[in-house]
Amino acid sequence: MNRSMTVLAAALGLVLAAGTAAVPAAAAAPAPAAAPAPAAAAQGYTPSAGVAANSAEAAGNKAFYEAVMKSARAKQAANPYLLAVTVTYDASQAPTFRTVISQSAQIWNSSVTNVQLRSGTSADFRYYEGSDSRGSYASTDGHGRGYIFLDYAQNRQYSSLRVVAHETGHVLGLPDHYTGPCSELMSGGGPGTSCTNPYPNSTERSRVNSLWLYGLAAAG
Repeated sequence: MNRSMTVLAAALGLVLAAGTAAVPAAAAAPAPAAAPAPAAAAQGYTPSAGVAANSAEAAGNKAFYEAVMKSARAKQAANPYLLAVTVTYDASQAPTFRTVISQSAQIWNSSVTNVQLRSGTSADFRYYEGSDSRGSYASTDGHGRGYIFLDYAQNRQYSSLRVVAHETGHVLGLPDHYTGPCSELMSGGGPGTSCTNPYPNSTERSRVNSLWLYGLAAAG
């Protein structure tokens, strides 16, 4: 009887091991222990239902942008002759997406001139990864702190680079515009999964430069 139970346990172990091996590495990875609790307001990659939800997202986006700009201004004050405001991000809590986050930063850095993104530990905002039914989102707690959360499943369903570049656009002050075309980065998941464009269009680039020109003037 004991031998039969041992054989059965071994068989079950093999089945479980086989099932685990079939799960993609990104999906199998657990959310980091340091990930923040769900915030009061979040800007998602796909549309939220209802006017109230969208209004809360817009308010959260504005609070996130203002918090990041305030932090960047403080750093700029120490180096008033820099030609661009530097916003520092920390991707250490999103190791699965480290390369994509770097590519997103390069896209934004080549698209705008008045603000530049840099990786560093003294961060103005952070990226996290994990699984969340809301998908990926930029979030603020309403008290001057924010972060970007990257959901495993959504980043397999949509172009991961577009998702990350879109969410980073919120940090730079851009709101969602889900009814826009694929050529508009902040249309997010609105155009569907076939849209892979990770670049802001001319209107979005101009808007970010305008927002951060004000930041430069204030910092100087």
